[in-house]
Parts: sequence; C-alpha cells; structure tokens
Amino acid sequence: MIGFDMGGTSTDVSHYAGTFEKVYETEVGVKMRVPMMYIHTVAAGGGSLLSYDGDRFRVGPESAGADPGPICYRRGGSLAVTDINVCLGKVQPEYFPKIFGPEQNLALDATGAINAFKKIGEQLTNKRSPEEVAEGFLDITIEHMAQAIKKISVSRGYDLQEYVLNCFGGGGQHACLVAERLGMNKIFLHPFSGVLSAYGMGLADISTEQQLVLESELSKNVIPEIQKNIITLTNNNEKDLLEQGLEKININHSVWAQLRYKGTDTTIQVLFEDIELMRKAFELNHKRQFGFIAPDKAIIIETIGVTSYGGSEAPAEMISASKVKGEPIVDAHKPMYSKGQWHSTPIYKIESLEYGHEITGPAIIIEPTGTIVIEANWQVEISQYRHIILTQNDKISKEKAITTTCDPVTLEIFNNLFMSIAEQMGIVLRNTSQSVNIKERLDFSCAIFDKHGNLVANAPHVPVHLGSMDSSVKVIINSGQQIKVVMFLYRIIHTMADHIYLTLR
Repeated sequence: MIGFDMGGTSTDVSHYAGTFEKVYETEVGVKMRVPMMYIHTVAAGGGSLLSYDGDRFRVGPESAGADPGPICYRRGGSLAVTDINVCLGKVQPEYFPKIFGPEQNLALDATGAINAFKKIGEQLTNKRSPEEVAEGFLDITIEHMAQAIKKISVSRGYDLQEYVLNCFGGGGQHACLVAERLGMNKIFLHPFSGVLSAYGMGLADISTEQQLVLESELSKNVIPEIQKNIITLTNNNEKDLLEQGLEKININHSVWAQLRYKGTDTTIQVLFEDIELMRKAFELNHKRQFGFIAPDKAIIIETIGVTSYGGSEAPAEMISASKVKGEPIVDAHKPMYSKGQWHSTPIYKIESLEYGHEITGPAIIIEPTGTIVIEANWQVEISQYRHIILTQNDKISKEKAITTTCDPVTLEIFNNLFMSIAEQMGIVLRNTSQSVNIKERLDFSCAIFDKHGNLVANAPHVPVHLGSMDSSVKVIINSGQQIKVVMFLYRIIHTMADHIYLTLR
C-alpha cells in the first residue's frame, strides 16, 4: 500500500508492505541518528505557489501558507494549487463553509482564481483559456507527486502495479490522476480520509524501542548472547510502557536485526529469528533493492532492537448487513473541467452513499472534511465498511501527439522528467555497485547530455565532476568514433579529472 497524504504546503508519501518502515538516520542540516517513520515529503500541497517565468510553468516549492493563502481565500494571497481545483470546478465553493475573506464570512472566490489564470493565459504566445492554464499547472503538480511516490517504491525495487493507493488529507482531489501517472489501478479512501492522520494518531499504539550495536558475524555462536541482550532490552521496554500506564498483558514485542555484508555500511532490517530464515530474508531484500547478492561475503549483525507497543484504541467499524438497491442520490450537477473538456458532473454527499452503491466517473464526492474527485474511466464502489474503493475501468492511453512547440507546461514536465532520470541513474548506480566509493561515499555524478554534448539535466550528486563531464562528452562525440555501446569509461589525461563515467544514449 502507498500512503498519499496531501496537505497545505506539502505531500507526504509512504510505503507499507506488512510492516511500518523506519529510518534510523536523517539529515536536517546535520546528520541525526534517531528512529523515525520513513515518510518522503515533496513541496506540492494545496498552498504551493504557481508561477510563470516567461518560459515555463512552475509549482512550488514556496507556499502561500494558511494566511494569506491562495487567491480563492480572499485575503490577498497568491496563485496556488488550491486555485487550480477551484478554477476547474473540482472544488465547489458552495460546499465549503463561508469562512473566507477579512471578516471570515465569505465563500471561496472562484472568480478571483479564474481571473488569475486568465492573466497568465494572455501572456502566452498561443493564448489559452483559464481552465487550460489551470490544467497545465495541474499536470506539473501531479508529476511532482508521482515522482515522490517513485522514490519510495520503484527506486527500491517495488512494482507499483501490485499496490493500492491509500489517499488521505486532500489527496482525494488528485488521487485518480496520480494513480494514472503511476500505472496503479486501485485507490482506497477511508470514510474519515480528510482527517485520517489525526484520527490515526488518536488510535495509535504507545510504543518504545531500544537498540544494541553488536557488529558480530551472523553465526550460531553469537545467538545465546544475543538472546540474553534481547531479554534485557525487552524488560527495559516493558518498564517504560508500564510507567506510561499500560498493563503488561497489553504489551507486544517485535524483535529485529539490521544486517549488512562485511565491508559495507548499507544495512537491511529483518525479523530476528532462525539464522537461515534471517539469511534468506536479507538476501531476498538485498537482491530486490540492490540487484545482487554476494554469497562469498560474511553477513554482519550490526544492530539488534526490540520494539514494544500496546494500548491502541481500535473501535469496531460499522458493518452493513446487505447491499442497497438502486442508484445513489445525486445532490447536484456542476461543470467540471477535466482532460481538456467540460463535464456536467454529478455531486454526491458521502452520507448518502451506502454499501453496494456504485458511481462511474466523472463525479465528485463531498465529505465533511474533504473532496474526492472521480475522473472519467474510474469506477467507485462503497464497501460494507463504507470504505470508498476506486478501480480504473481500462488502462488510460498515455500517447500524445509529438510536437516541437515550446510549450510552458511540457517544458516544465520534461525538465522534471530529465532531472528524475538523472537522479534514478544515481540510485541504480549506487544500488547495483559493489564499490565502497560509490555505494557508501557517493563519489559519483549523473547527468544527461544532448547529441552535441550540451548539459540537459544533472542530479544533485558530486558537482566537481560536472565541470569536466560535458567536455569529456564533447571530446568523444567530436573524435569521429562511431558510438555503438551505451557505457563508456573515459580517462581524461589532459584535464584535472582522472576518472569520469559517461552514459551516452
């Protein structure tokens, strides 16, 4: 399952495949070693600013914030992602409380948002309508969100077609488009999706975790000592949780180990169990993430840990006994612009939807805490738990007419795609490399060049390499050699650099 939480200033994405993923080291100006949930954040939320610099459209990273907020808030704010959905009719002002404007007594300002997009459309060489401009910005926003999800899934060896997109916060507004961009065909939304983060925190377990660094080779000889350490860590955790008011009968424990190959620094966490099972789990995950295993290398138990938890509140969900018959009640029909055309779109209120109801997109579902946009070619089913399950009817064709026109939307999307390719080159290089210099010290750079050797995009790796990389590419191109292979190793003798790895495509 992929968690997709769109907020006001950013979108948070996470990966779940049976266990909650954690990271034990992060960098916020300085490196910090502390356990935390593995959540990747990208600057693409409802308040992310939209701008046109004369060449291309941009989304974020700056945010309008809650005050003054987007233009539609009537507080003198700036054009933002929320204005896109208001302009396109995907957010309907009459279904929002009248809390906007200086006196906090007005509805969302759709006219203000439309006029702002109209001004940008008039600046373009090929004049565009406000809705066309807004949808162009939306395409870029969706690309930012999709790239964030790829970083926590595809780049780590997971196939997104096997996953469900779990949307909450404001994610329901963009769920279908993000899923289409990623090739996912199923979306899940909880009845409380708009406030699911807060709801989940209120129900979550109280947990504590203790670790012990071992640096021991994985073998039967170290198991007795490890088991003694596990008992100590477990007792310490229990004491901590008992002091927080939990009863011992309600406390659960999970024991894990971080393993790595000898001579490397990259660890993989597995459940602490039989040695052979740990070895198999380590090799399976190492193969999936890095593309290889090294049977001749010793496996090191770097760290063991015990996570203890309990005290969660899990209220029973209401279960409907039987499916309802008939069509759901349509509250109204409103115009919504999607995929290049206007649609007369039915609007449903969540409280009118029951187990068995089905809806075919385009449609809009209004919740007390959010809006869910159902794009064309998507089918909605209401489960017996009143969960909202979206399924794509047919695969969306992604083919578009090829053009050489300098379009500000396409220019920005391709800029992001080229940057993403360069970054993913680095991820693949690091993951598949057995060199300590590359895998651990990150001593490499990746970039894309055109057929003349001019830099197109470079990933934020080691910048010192890039100073001579374009010259190296041009030397190879101008040498007159017929390039038949993909990978080159070129040693530059007449420059300061002594090794450059080039990829020419």
